[in-house]
Amino acid sequence: MAIADEHCAAVTRQSKSVGVAERAALAAEVAEWRGVTRDGIERLERVFNFKDFAQALAFTNRVGAQADAEDHHPALLTEWGRVTVSWWTHVVDGLHRNDFVMAARTDRIYSEMA
Repeated sequence: MAIADEHCAAVTRQSKSVGVAERAALAAEVAEWRGVTRDGIERLERVFNFKDFAQALAFTNRVGAQADAEDHHPALLTEWGRVTVSWWTHVVDGLHRNDFVMAARTDRIYSEMA
């Protein structure tokens, strides 16, 4: 099963962030995403480019709908011609498998809009 076809798992305070080996395997599935640290928290981030604001906003809305459906929400910065998406799991203060699932789904949305 492709990672983009997975659903987000319920996360609790006892949940763990992804380990080094799992992170490497999952990162290969979302190769265009980069790991960044903001406010001491590791996140997955990618910038998506569009021809205008209307396309960027449409993409933002589709990502938002997927986020609501999975109850896992990113930071979205929508600008003219581009959207920056950042995924991380607040409860674990870092990266969880869910972030990679949603990054892959975000990639799928982008490819469907191209």
